Amino acid sequence: MPGESPAAATLRREQLRDFLRTRRARLTPDDVGLVTAGRRRTPGLRREEVAMLAGVGVSWYTWLEQGRDIKVSAEVLDAVGRALRLDEPERAHLYVLAGLNPPAAGGTRDAEVSPELRQLVDAWAPRPAILRDPYWNLLAINDATRSVFGYGDTDRNCLVSFFTNARYRGMHDPWASTAPLIVAAFRADAARAPGDPEFSRVVDELTAASPEFAELWARHDVGVPGQSVKAVRHPEAGDLYFDTTTLIVADRPDRYLELYNPRPGTARRVAQILQSPVATSA
Repeated sequence: MPGESPAAATLRREQLRDFLRTRRARLTPDDVGLVTAGRRRTPGLRREEVAMLAGVGVSWYTWLEQGRDIKVSAEVLDAVGRALRLDEPERAHLYVLAGLNPPAAGGTRDAEVSPELRQLVDAWAPRPAILRDPYWNLLAINDATRSVFGYGDTDRNCLVSFFTNARYRGMHDPWASTAPLIVAAFRADAARAPGDPEFSRVVDELTAASPEFAELWARHDVGVPGQSVKAVRHPEAGDLYFDTTTLIVADRPDRYLELYNPRPGTARRVAQILQSPVATSA
């Protein structure tokens, strides 16, 4: 791994060795559909059996389990993971121990939101809160987000709304200087999952809808995802400033909870917005 010290690399490979041995030992031939005869002295599967199930050479798998400094690919690690019946956390752990970035968690495109998360988003009111996925799709928002940031019932994606929702777009002043930063942040997120069709879908949709986005996307600028302060210009309340904190949900790492805390002077105006007849009827 880049920047890894020799001592850290040695420790990682030792942990890889122990991890693979324990995963192999917990399986029996019956678990994986192998027919055996006679008494077995080795607990669990043998190395050659794992290699056969994974479709890799016995020598290569032996070197991997011994923690040798060898080159591995995601495809081969996935094959080993399937052979050892690894679940998703174990598969991600295998990637880390082998020196690769773990793959995106499964179920990323699942838009279902647990009642607990939805309750947390609502409970953050009267402050805005957003639950989104890695593609910036909006999974849940509270009433404060709708009233303060201008999201409507048709808004489904933060990036798309930034370019196509006239009210939301108009609240970012100056919009022209903010837009390049937003696009660069989205490209940084997309770069973590090259070839992911959902990122491509969002980009294709927005490219067709917004020439401005298409121009900025073609620059290939990359920035830091997220921002510590969100500034908007509300049409009734004026300039509003929020400290932004983004949290990753521990048991769903494909869920990002964005919490907006009003800065001094903003909280009072947010309360006025929420008490207005328009916000009450929304």
